[in-house]
Amino acid sequence: MSLQQTKMQRPKRVMLIGATGTIGQAAARALVARGHDVVCFIRPRSGVGGGQKPDEAATRLDGAAIRVGDVLDPVSLQRDGFCGERFDALVSCLASRTGAPKDAWAIDYQAHSDALAVARQAGVAHMVLLSAMCVQKPKLAFQRAKLAFEKELIESGLDYSIVRPTAFFKSLSGQVERVKAGKPYLMFGNGELTACKPISDNDLGAYIADCVNDERRRNCILPIGGPGKAITPKEQGDALFSLLGRKPRYSRAPVAFLDVAIGCLSGLSRFFPSLEVKAELARIGRYYATESMLVYDVAAARYDAEKTPSTGTETLFDFYARLIDGEASVDRGDHAVL
Repeated sequence: MSLQQTKMQRPKRVMLIGATGTIGQAAARALVARGHDVVCFIRPRSGVGGGQKPDEAATRLDGAAIRVGDVLDPVSLQRDGFCGERFDALVSCLASRTGAPKDAWAIDYQAHSDALAVARQAGVAHMVLLSAMCVQKPKLAFQRAKLAFEKELIESGLDYSIVRPTAFFKSLSGQVERVKAGKPYLMFGNGELTACKPISDNDLGAYIADCVNDERRRNCILPIGGPGKAITPKEQGDALFSLLGRKPRYSRAPVAFLDVAIGCLSGLSRFFPSLEVKAELARIGRYYATESMLVYDVAAARYDAEKTPSTGTETLFDFYARLIDGEASVDRGDHAVL
């Protein structure tokens, strides 16, 4: 066995935050499967709507140690999470639920900044961060918050692996039940404005886990997509109808519809400040309706599928088939923006 292979297989002590989300659970399973000593720091109430108790979370994080506290409180993270012990790596799959500005800066930036400071005191030398492909062209609060922490991590002196995945399966599965019910597939424009290389929870979890020991992924920003070619919303709809054995039916909406909604909500928010959150959610919807989740080639000023790396084995259409057959389920929770 080579030295490189030995390093890639060496068990590490890993602190995982954001473990109760679907990507976090997948990362926890992959880390445990690779022999790492994994500690998951979770909130007393986690999951969608805070409905998951620690004992319920533990059944989903089998093989990992569970510690309970407040990830937004650095004192709790140090006292209840790290407990004065040393760890080799910090892995974060933590992310704001909606992307609203207040939540984004509290979670995507501040909670991570605090966790980084506590981790350094615990002897952590390496952080693996789940970020997002969309930060390449930042227009939204959560993207700016993520970039602010990426910059802080890069300048911290710790080794880092910043993982920027493309679209998740759950984000692209919201219309399966709608189409099964006989309704048309909704899309903006002609359905070819954007493209992505969707990645499954398990494939992304495995990629994140492998960053812990893979020296080639140290001190890198790592864009990653799933297997196969980039696909458009129109191709997603075509595949869904084909799997159901039905003739395609589409309902097309102009992007201008979102522009009008954003303008109205932004204007009204001057009198009703609570509407600003809805305006930001509309901006998020517009972003994903018009921007591809692929590597952006700055020199060519375009998204490039060929430059977007791929990993894993499961395709979005494999997942659609399992959803239709009842072999899989998806809880989109706060990801149901549109």
